[in-house]
Amino acid sequence: MTSRWPRLLFVLVALGFCAYGVTTQWDGFADALSRLSLPLLGGALLAGMAGLGCWMLGWRSLLAGFGAPLPVPATTRIMFLGQLGKYVPGSVWALLGQVELARPYGVARVASGSATLLAMATTVATGCVTAALALPLTSQDAARDYWWALALAPVMLACLHPRIVTWALNLVLRLVRRPPLDGTMGLARMGVAVLWTLLGWVFFGLHTWLLLPSGSPVLACGAYALAYVVGFLVIFAPGGLGAREAALVLALSPVLSSAEALLVALASRAVLTVADLLWAGIGNLSKPPPGGNETHVERLVPDDDHHPLEESP
Repeated sequence: MTSRWPRLLFVLVALGFCAYGVTTQWDGFADALSRLSLPLLGGALLAGMAGLGCWMLGWRSLLAGFGAPLPVPATTRIMFLGQLGKYVPGSVWALLGQVELARPYGVARVASGSATLLAMATTVATGCVTAALALPLTSQDAARDYWWALALAPVMLACLHPRIVTWALNLVLRLVRRPPLDGTMGLARMGVAVLWTLLGWVFFGLHTWLLLPSGSPVLACGAYALAYVVGFLVIFAPGGLGAREAALVLALSPVLSSAEALLVALASRAVLTVADLLWAGIGNLSKPPPGGNETHVERLVPDDDHHPLEESP
């Protein structure tokens, strides 16, 4: 996409699918939200927005690690307008949206695409770790059911080591017939991204806890992390719709009835959809480079065929 019109069309189509998803679930959303007080809903919304903001800062750190440092307003615009693509059926639209929205800022596709893929992997890995550490602490039954997840937690974190990440990204690049990365991402950049992502899980746990009629913050954090990862991995469901709710109901079953847990899941979906739209609106306030000039920022990744990485933290 070389002009602003395809990007505008992408955003409009994504908003259309988002609106369609909301209208088809409107009765459930309205029933769930009507059972909660405005202060709790407001707190859950703020916590959800804080979680998304943390993930945006984690993605920004990864972009810088791939030689594409951007200011926060530009990163906000690219990430949250691009993330609207998750409401479109298919598993690649959010990725493609972020890649193309980053082009006017001088970010090569290989840099933004690699950063986005790595952000996805970081989210899944830290989500599994969060669920593995939190859920076994909620009860003896949960400890018995999730012992294997607790054992896998250090393995998941180890897989985020820059050398392993570089090997995996080079494998993907080889499959799409692109040249390999020239170096290894700095450990410091990767560590910052992991910390921002973990902090995001804390805020998402707080958002879920505020929606619960009963239950601990630890349970809320672990349950939401597990549900999000399940929804993310079910790639045919836009935004994990249905899969995330089913997993959240199951994870909350030790403390809530199925009906209560479903109301929490629907309220969470409604609140986080509003959070997505608010962040997209905030991002849209950031003006893109005039004329789509691709030299708006210093290009540390010169083009899509040559893309050096940081050699040290």
